[in-house]
Amino acid sequence: MEGISFAKLLLIGALIVLLFGTNKLRSLGSDLGSAIKGFKKAMKDDESTATKTAVEDVPAERVTHKK
Repeated sequence: MEGISFAKLLLIGALIVLLFGTNKLRSLGSDLGSAIKGFKKAMKDDESTATKTAVEDVPAERVTHKK
């Protein structure tokens, strides 16, 4: 097996463009990009809330009253 050559990749790409059209592929690419951005933003927000809750979960020192 020789693997996938550059010419085969070009042929596959041309077939995909013919089947779906450039407008459909462009909208698919923008949708995929926005989904990745949303995922990264959600991961960043999740990490920031995790550090905030870790700091908030630390119990305060116990206060003793003098008698």
